[in-house]
Amino acid sequence: MKAVLIKKPGGPEVLRLGTYRRPKHTAEEVLVRVEATALNRADLLQRAGKYPPPKGASPIPGLEVSGVVEQRGRKAKKWAKGARVFGLLAGGGYAEYVAVHEDLLMPIPENLSFEEAAAIPEAFLTAFQALYWLGDLKAGQHVLIHAGASGVGTAAIQLVRATRAHACITASPSKHQICRNLGAEVLINYHEEDFVERVLAATHSRGVDLVLDFIGAPYLERNLNALATDGRIILLASMGGSVLESFDLRRLFAKRARVTATTLRSRSLDYKIKLTQEFASFVLPMIAEGRVKAVIDSTYHWKNAADAHRRMEANRNVGKIVMQVVR
Repeated sequence: MKAVLIKKPGGPEVLRLGTYRRPKHTAEEVLVRVEATALNRADLLQRAGKYPPPKGASPIPGLEVSGVVEQRGRKAKKWAKGARVFGLLAGGGYAEYVAVHEDLLMPIPENLSFEEAAAIPEAFLTAFQALYWLGDLKAGQHVLIHAGASGVGTAAIQLVRATRAHACITASPSKHQICRNLGAEVLINYHEEDFVERVLAATHSRGVDLVLDFIGAPYLERNLNALATDGRIILLASMGGSVLESFDLRRLFAKRARVTATTLRSRSLDYKIKLTQEFASFVLPMIAEGRVKAVIDSTYHWKNAADAHRRMEANRNVGKIVMQVVR
């Protein structure tokens, strides 16, 4: 099969469309003919040699796909051949075919294209896990979402709105309007404004109940300053750095704060299946009704994967960057 391969660790230029062995599906897996995939920061890190795939996962990048069921294992009864499906992967999405456990797949709603479906799994499942499983989000609470215009950010804004909670976001000013359209109530220009001051003003000095953070060490103290008592901080990445020069643990005690770091890619199969099924039950109907949607920044032919990576690396995207797998 054809696949986008990483010839050696490096910049976007190391990505090449080449050939790779077609995956063999197990008894509980189905073989999906991929129509579209989408980019994630993990792909950029893997390409640079900084984030190897989990043991047993494909070395081909790509954590989410949409496509059509081509074959199924002898114990896989959930999907008929030809079914339109989408789902989460541990790797292998930049390819013509992927083998996926049948319970990690979801049906593509009739109102969605393959490109729209491919933009959902990683961003929405990450946001869903962070907000509900780890963040215990409730109606009426306030959430600070850093990188509000990212794929996870745009998903999180919509889920917060659907919960009747309140979203504050940080993003570049050019990205504010789309965040507002999705339901963000407080829009902060992190280049020029102090997000702590803005959050405290918006919450009458109380602070937010939940923070979704991708930046890491540089934001930890300020996130605590913006946090309400008994608030939660969910660390999804450490794009700004991972090492603190010094930190007084009494800051955590003062807020009775809970700080949780999480990744999704390395989670167990059972965890991902349960998360997928709960998401499908709660959010997929909203997607089918058009009340929640994946925000697509741009779509690339997969032969232009390097250009897609450059766009994400330059932080120019608002929402997801999608790649079409063209035969």
